Amino acid sequence: MPTPKAIRRRIRTVKNIQKITNAMKMVAAARLKKAQARAESARPYAHKMSELMGNLASSAAAIEHPLLESREERTVAFVVIGADRGLAGSYNVNVMHHAMGAIGDRSPETVKLIPVGKKAVSFFRRKPYETVATIEAPGSTVTFNDVRRLTTRIRSMFENREVDAVYLVYARFVTAMRQEPTALRLLPMERPVAGEAGTSEFEFEPEAGELLGALLPRYVDTQVYQSLVEAQASEQGARMTAMSAATKNAGEMIETLTLAYNKARQAAITKEITEIVSGAEALR
Repeated sequence: MPTPKAIRRRIRTVKNIQKITNAMKMVAAARLKKAQARAESARPYAHKMSELMGNLASSAAAIEHPLLESREERTVAFVVIGADRGLAGSYNVNVMHHAMGAIGDRSPETVKLIPVGKKAVSFFRRKPYETVATIEAPGSTVTFNDVRRLTTRIRSMFENREVDAVYLVYARFVTAMRQEPTALRLLPMERPVAGEAGTSEFEFEPEAGELLGALLPRYVDTQVYQSLVEAQASEQGARMTAMSAATKNAGEMIETLTLAYNKARQAAITKEITEIVSGAEALR
């Protein structure tokens, strides 16, 4: 049985850990509020962009554009959005496993990876797939400049026929306790069927075909931006949940150790009293 001194030392250690996890929970909660606001504010724009692209495609059905070229998927690129840091529960593991599920049984020679974030980079470093570029996860504020560095590389690979399709893997934010790993085909863009995007009618100036060609790169930027802000909100939500659980577990461990300390201290006191009484009896 551990001595009271050893138990006290463990209690101090767990209390220090509890302070750290509680501080990390509060920081994640503050960051989550901002990240969630960015994700929710970006959704209406992305939805309206999809609706507009659907109406454009239905008005210019015969348009030809490199980003719309559908080919047999011989070589495929996967953009996997992870995090730069851990301590977020199973967030990174779930995203990476979903990415591996999306890759499936494809031959390693036919898969090219663009991991975003240190956790994604370290995970796929041990896999037999070619990493064509590594991107640092954006800071607390995602800008379109961050997005364009990634989308420029993606569009170049697809337009130059280095890959036949590009998939985006990220965690979609639902609630602070729920994040859904998602795999989205980014390129080639599917031609929306007339009426799929809604019943709104638009008048286009210039012509629908010219406007669609100009907006296609912007549409790709929007999809990637939406994925990044969703991933950031998911990461902070997962970290807040994980640190909250860790703080609670530390509190329960402190209670258990305190009980064990009191029992050990009581046993030590009882032993000392017994020794004193025995010694007094021996002197009579």
